[in-house]
Amino acid sequence: MSAPTIAAALDRGRNGFTGLRLILALAVVVSHAFSVATGAAGDEPLARLTGYTLGEHAVNGFFAVSGFLVTMSCDRRGLRDYAVARTLRILPGLVAATLVVSLGLGAVLTRLPVSAYLSDPGLWSFIRGTLTTFKSNAALPGVFESNPYRAPLGTIWTLKYEILCYLGVLVAALCGLLRRRWSAPLIVAVLALALTIACGLRGPDLPKGTETALRLPLLFAAGACLYLWRDRLRISAAALACLAFGAFVLARTPAYPALLFLAESYGAVWLALGPLARGLFDPSADLSYGIYLYGWPIQQSLHDLWPAASGPALLVPALALTLPVAALSWYGVERPALSLKARALGRRRLGTIEPAGP
Repeated sequence: MSAPTIAAALDRGRNGFTGLRLILALAVVVSHAFSVATGAAGDEPLARLTGYTLGEHAVNGFFAVSGFLVTMSCDRRGLRDYAVARTLRILPGLVAATLVVSLGLGAVLTRLPVSAYLSDPGLWSFIRGTLTTFKSNAALPGVFESNPYRAPLGTIWTLKYEILCYLGVLVAALCGLLRRRWSAPLIVAVLALALTIACGLRGPDLPKGTETALRLPLLFAAGACLYLWRDRLRISAAALACLAFGAFVLARTPAYPALLFLAESYGAVWLALGPLARGLFDPSADLSYGIYLYGWPIQQSLHDLWPAASGPALLVPALALTLPVAALSWYGVERPALSLKARALGRRRLGTIEPAGP
C-alpha cells in the first residue's frame, strides 16, 4: 500500500505520457519493417511468441493511454472544450497527410503520367474515402503496384475506432456516467467477457475484425477506468506483475487476450506515471501522431524504390526520414491547430496533453 495512487502521481505534474507515445509510435514503424516487404505480419518474431505483433502491442498501449488522457480531458474541461480539442487534434494532421501523400508522394511515384494521375477518378476517390471513412486499404493509381501492400495510408484504420471511443466518452459525459464511475469497470467487464466468450467459441478462427472491434474499445475503456478510479487505484509494480503473470499462466486459454489487454492497459499507465516515468523523457514536441501518419507511406516508398532490400534493412533510413517529417507535421500543422484551439476557447495556453490517434 506504499505505492502512490494514480491521482497522487498525476499531481506531481511531470509525467511520461508524451515520451511513451513516441516510443509506441516508433515501435509500430519497427513492427512494419517485418511485413512491408513480405505482406505477412506473422513474420515478426513477437507475433509467434505472444500471438500479437509488436505493432499490435503498441496500438494496445496507444488506446489505453488515449482512454486515460481523453477521459481526463473531458472530465476536466467540459463538453465544448472536449469536442473542439478532439477535432483539432485529429483532423488537421490527417487532412495534411492525406494531401501530402496523394498529391505529392503519389504524383512522384506513380507509374502513370502526372497529368493522367491527377485526372484519374481513383485519386479523388482515395482522398474522399480517407477523409470520410478512414479507408486504409485504398490504393492510389499506379502507386506501389509491385508492393505486397498497395495502400499508402494503411495505418489510419485505427482512427475510426479511436473516434468511436471519443464519441463514447462524449455520450458517457452527457449521461452523467463520468460522475457515476461504477459504469467504467462494468463496461470493461462486459467487453472482457464478450472477448473471452468469442475466443472460447471460435478460438483461432475468430475473425480478426471481430477481435479488433472488442480489443480496442476494451483497452480504451480500461484506460478510462484507471483515470476515473485514480483516487483508489495505485501505481503498483506488484499489481502489474500479477496481471502479467496471470496472462502468462492463461496463455493457452480463451481468457488470455482479455487479461493480456488489461495488463497492457495498466502497464502503459504505470510506465507513464510510475517510477520509470523519470526515465521516459518528456519532449515538448509530440511527434507520435506524425510518425503514425507518415511512417507507413515512407516505408512503402522505400520498398518501392529498393524492392530487393528486406524490410528490416530499410528500417534505419525509414526512421531517419520519418522523424523529420513528423517534426514538420507537428510544427507546421498539429501545434498551430492546438494554438487555434486555445484561441477559439479564449485561452493563452494549450493546457492538458492532447493525445492523437495511434
